[in-house]
Amino acid sequence: MAKKAYPLRINEEVLNAMQAWAADELRSVNAQIEYVLRDALRNSGRSKKSQINPVELPVSDDT
Repeated sequence: MAKKAYPLRINEEVLNAMQAWAADELRSVNAQIEYVLRDALRNSGRSKKSQINPVELPVSDDT
């Protein structure tokens, strides 16, 4: 899937919350925003499940 750069203007409080959420989930802010958008699109029925899949992080076997 090709990625396209897109400038984003975002409220500072929203950005701070996204940064904290991304850190909690070990994602970059960009990956977290994309994850949330994909989830919202799926949940609203605005995308086919086969077209938009969640961004998954690899699972570590460091147990």
